[in-house]
Amino acid sequence: MGNVAVRASKLTKLFGTTPAVDALDLEIRKGELFGLVGPDGGGKTTILRLLTAILQPSSGEAWVAGYSVIHEGERIKEKIGYMSQKFGLYEDLTVMENIMFYADLYAVPAGERPKRIERLLGFSNLTPFTGRLAGKLSGGMKQKLGLACALIHTPEVLFLDEPTNGVDPVSRRDFWRILYDLLKEGVTVVISTSYLDEAERCTRIGLIHKGKILMEDIPTEIRKSLRTNMVEVWTDDSRKAADLIRKGEGIRGVSVYGDRLHIAFVNKDLLDSIFQTLQKEGIMVRDHREILPSIEDVFISMVEKQ
Repeated sequence: MGNVAVRASKLTKLFGTTPAVDALDLEIRKGELFGLVGPDGGGKTTILRLLTAILQPSSGEAWVAGYSVIHEGERIKEKIGYMSQKFGLYEDLTVMENIMFYADLYAVPAGERPKRIERLLGFSNLTPFTGRLAGKLSGGMKQKLGLACALIHTPEVLFLDEPTNGVDPVSRRDFWRILYDLLKEGVTVVISTSYLDEAERCTRIGLIHKGKILMEDIPTEIRKSLRTNMVEVWTDDSRKAADLIRKGEGIRGVSVYGDRLHIAFVNKDLLDSIFQTLQKEGIMVRDHREILPSIEDVFISMVEKQ
């Protein structure tokens, strides 16, 4: 496996006759923060369950830390940390009792525990809360406790399934800071997310749709891949403006983000006619700027092509 932490070859999972994961080929290098990015129901959770040897594939194979998910699942579980969407914290145990429970589960040697626990509590900012019941923690603190429990045995590869879903923005930022600290220590992190802004923070991402990877690269290259001009426009009626612009010649796509539009178009000469169309309909353009497509723009464009 050399420098490869995770490899999948034609990995497939059928539920009935429906493929949840469809002949997936994937290679994640050691020390990467790899993002599986896409909407709910796209297959992200099933991919993680296959890679963590919780589910058996219908066909194909995968290797994690050099071990086969089909034949050496128990060895894989010793090498990884896994935090599912509903991580198994015990709400009637304290923060410290939860961590100790996972230390027992992973058979962490007694002599190593104090140092590891002190470090995990420190970087997750949970030191003042060791005596608090897990059930009394905020959403963001529960996620950080879940992460501390998943890291107690110092895994080589950490799998996180939508870890910041429903977490407040400050806790999300803290969580990502912890992940970057882990990368510096050589832990490989595989994260699934439907937040496309979080995709920008990964070292490499795979855009997932219907159990397939549509595209895989570093975020900046994915953004450049939509070879088109794009402008961000602020208007006083973005929905109506989007409907009008979509009917125009040479328009490749229009996405609405609140009071802003992202308009992809063939050539820059079209910009004046776009603004004239809006003016005729009494829609005011407050401002505009040329931009690189976002990962969301690329994803929408690729799904539409499918």
